[in-house]
Amino acid sequence: MSLTTSAVQADRGAARLDSAARARAAAHALADRFASGAAERDAQRRLPHEEIDELSASGLLAITVPARFGGPDLAPSVVADVTRILAAADPNIAQIPHSHFVYLNLLRLAASEELARKHFDAVLRGGRVANAQSERAGKTIADISTTLVADGPGRFRLDGEKFYATGSLFADTLAVLARHDADEHLDGGEYVAFIPADAPGVELVDDWDALGQKTTGSGTVRLRGVAVDAADLVARAPAVSRPTGYGAFAQLLHVAIDVGIARGALDTAVEFVRTSARPWFEAGVERAVDDPLLVQRFGELGVDLITAEATLDAAGRAVDRATGFTPSETATADGADHDAHVGAVADASIAVAAAKVVADRVATGIGSALFEVGGTRSAAAGTGLDRFWRNARTHTLHDPVRWKLQHIGRKVLRDENPPVHGVI
Repeated sequence: MSLTTSAVQADRGAARLDSAARARAAAHALADRFASGAAERDAQRRLPHEEIDELSASGLLAITVPARFGGPDLAPSVVADVTRILAAADPNIAQIPHSHFVYLNLLRLAASEELARKHFDAVLRGGRVANAQSERAGKTIADISTTLVADGPGRFRLDGEKFYATGSLFADTLAVLARHDADEHLDGGEYVAFIPADAPGVELVDDWDALGQKTTGSGTVRLRGVAVDAADLVARAPAVSRPTGYGAFAQLLHVAIDVGIARGALDTAVEFVRTSARPWFEAGVERAVDDPLLVQRFGELGVDLITAEATLDAAGRAVDRATGFTPSETATADGADHDAHVGAVADASIAVAAAKVVADRVATGIGSALFEVGGTRSAAAGTGLDRFWRNARTHTLHDPVRWKLQHIGRKVLRDENPPVHGVI
């Protein structure tokens, strides 16, 4: 089976969203529907196949398709807004297309014109991309053992096993990270192979069993002798070893998921206290919402959430500037222009890192505080309120914030730009 056939046939009659306002409106409409079944899906670990089909049909998965390929080419800050809105309703659904957007960005930055057009055309029709990147066996997440081996002129064989392959169970196309040892056919290095999710030799295993984010389809992908055309390979280095903003964009969407979880947790806490919680007897009031200590606590939680949302917004605008979606100050000399661009990308990475630190604390903090303000009744198993903390705790483990603080500290203290490696 060829990649062209698989990608082109994924036609879901997707809508076209040609503005940020329309994209946000579509996200809000979907979030209203997705929120109603989120607790049940979590409790039953029911994968959201119907919901992801709705997401595809909405056109939201195509909002980053470049204008020259017929897409709306919306800015990173808009993608972050959409992600945050969806995550407040169901962070599992919001995380599923994370790698979809990241690998569309790789196509934008590093793919051939032909390969980019093929996949962007498919996405405009509702096609979905998922990652097969991380592995369990390596010493660190940077160690990749999946291999590409030449198998004739213009052909390669892909072998390996991936885990944390978020969205793979819903995908039409898998973006598989593999290494290739230099030979007469191809330079050595890391490549991303864009292959059909149902290609011969691909096995998708539904074995994700984390305590949170249960329905993201983040299990195992096994690859056994999968045939790959050379034309379907994208070298990863051009995107991650230069100041392209690739990592800042990817991390921005992770932040948006965490901030969305925090918003969902606080909104749920408000509703629970208004409808189900009882005041503490010493407060001398009839309703929990009139308990002055609860009012105080909700004020503190509100400040936390407002801070997280504001830092996400600032980070989104910084990534927009770094990636050319909004004007930034430029110099007249070519060398100065380059330096300004490098500085803008570094500033975006630091802004996203700071937002990640805040979002990590706020998402887990509000997810836990929900029980504090809700009282004993909120801990009943049937409420499903624990999903907010579980989802936050699980998702915030992406890219530890202790290293974000290192990069921020080095920038503040020594004016050192963060490294360029694709995850900051």
